[in-house]
Amino acid sequence: MPLDAAEPLEALLPRIEGAPAAEAIAAYRVWLAANPASPQRFAAWFNLGVVLSAAGDRAAAMIAYRQALALKPDLHQAQVNLGLALEAEGRGDEALALWTAALQPDDARLPLLNHQGRLLESRKDYASAEAALRRSLLIDPRQPDVVQHWAHLRQKGCLWPLDGGGVPGLTSDELALMGGPLGALALTDDPVLQRRIAEAWIARKVPPAPERLAPAQGYRHDRIRIGYMSSDFCRHAMGFLIAGLLERHDRSRFEVFGYCSTDEDHSDLRRRIVAALDHHVPIGHLSEEAAARRIRADQIDILVDLNGLTRGARLGALRWKPAPVQATYLGYVGPVPIPELDWMICDGVVVPPDQARHYAPRPLPLDGLYQANDDSTPPPAPAHRTNEGLPEDGFVLACFNNFYKITPEVFGAWTRILHGLPNALLWLTEDNATGIANLRAAAQAAGIAPERIVPATRCDPQRYLARLGCADLFLDTFPYNAGTVASDALRMGLPIVTLAGRSFASRMAASLLTAAGLTEGIATTLDGYVATALRYGRDPAALAAARRVLSGGTWLRTGGNAEAFTRRMEAALSAIRL
Repeated sequence: MPLDAAEPLEALLPRIEGAPAAEAIAAYRVWLAANPASPQRFAAWFNLGVVLSAAGDRAAAMIAYRQALALKPDLHQAQVNLGLALEAEGRGDEALALWTAALQPDDARLPLLNHQGRLLESRKDYASAEAALRRSLLIDPRQPDVVQHWAHLRQKGCLWPLDGGGVPGLTSDELALMGGPLGALALTDDPVLQRRIAEAWIARKVPPAPERLAPAQGYRHDRIRIGYMSSDFCRHAMGFLIAGLLERHDRSRFEVFGYCSTDEDHSDLRRRIVAALDHHVPIGHLSEEAAARRIRADQIDILVDLNGLTRGARLGALRWKPAPVQATYLGYVGPVPIPELDWMICDGVVVPPDQARHYAPRPLPLDGLYQANDDSTPPPAPAHRTNEGLPEDGFVLACFNNFYKITPEVFGAWTRILHGLPNALLWLTEDNATGIANLRAAAQAAGIAPERIVPATRCDPQRYLARLGCADLFLDTFPYNAGTVASDALRMGLPIVTLAGRSFASRMAASLLTAAGLTEGIATTLDGYVATALRYGRDPAALAAARRVLSGGTWLRTGGNAEAFTRRMEAALSAIRL
């Protein structure tokens, strides 16, 4: 491009806007060389850094950002971008140090604090991340995404009270509505509030599409074309549950498509899932509209979304209505209120008839347990307590749920149980250091020795299953129950005590126990939950009777029977086909 190197920077910018990266980079460098004393040099260096970064030359971009900061130390945009480049290089400590020491006016602190919080959260330093995001909210409380992360950080780190004493400038109702749909499942068992929180999130994040793609009258295929859409066709809890269903679909009646935005993990499970699909269709590289149009081109009769409101969801594609019938299943166990979804696959226990009206989309109860399971994996070799750091003669209360599901009320019930069972210990997943420290502190405050809280390190799936066999009793969380973990416990013959509430998430373990024929483990009040656990802990005969119910492969014949589940799912899908 013609270039007058002496012209002001603002005269250069319109001429290089939209130019190829190589030309823009050359123009900035010529301008910088020709204007050694210009007060605009900091801006040119910053812009050069942006172009270099977009072109993939991260090392040169970092040099440019440092040059900009040398000329203007309070240029927070350069501090943010340089920190992001350092983070991308795996130099997270340097990024945090840069953002922490950055010079900036008060109104520019938000992106620096928010990036600090995001990076610290990714490193599981939840206490520091929460502190950074709270400082951001004290400057501007009306940041829904920041509120969502801050609130969920408090849940994951067991930083109680969960509302942190509130956020100045936000009412408690506003704080709850900004808290995000995943956190809502562990916040309340009220499906009405869960739906309001989901609606607020969708309104911010997923606008309606401009048109509906699928024909309203549906198609007339000889076989029902069912499409499963997921970001979790891999070594993920959903992947472990769904594999058996995909393999067992009756191919004389169903043609199975998998719309996959899963990151490749090269696992045996992923290879198995992909092999179980008649058509594996990668859509991770596609826009929401392009993904929807691909689904429409395949003339899918029923599209089953396996993410819901979880990470990796393709709700934008669903809003184009690429299939005449669309259902949500398994990934998110709460309301997913977008009008383009027609059904929420469930069962009559997790969504009782008196609660059905509170859900969107409309509940579609299966004839039996809602949860798919895989019964093809051989049982693991037994684990031994001594190898897991457990005493041979103690009473082991286990809960391998994620820490964000542990509420102050449930933990208070656990300490009551520990007081009533002096020989018992509580065996938890080592989810994060912040959570372990806070749970031990809460135990000590309740008069329980902190060493009675025993963390179990993360491990491979077979060892995790074997570990469940080392425990005496599984204590469930509320209002967000165990799902996959509860079915794993039953598979390993481990009795469960659960508290059933009003919401889907708070009734999952009740559904699993009902399928297994062990409903005596279901409580409906917190006092009843404590009493049931104490009865099992104090009465060896009661515990032995519960174990007998689960012995001899009971779970694999009942709730874990993949063949029987597939037939029930197929009956439901056939009923909703247009």
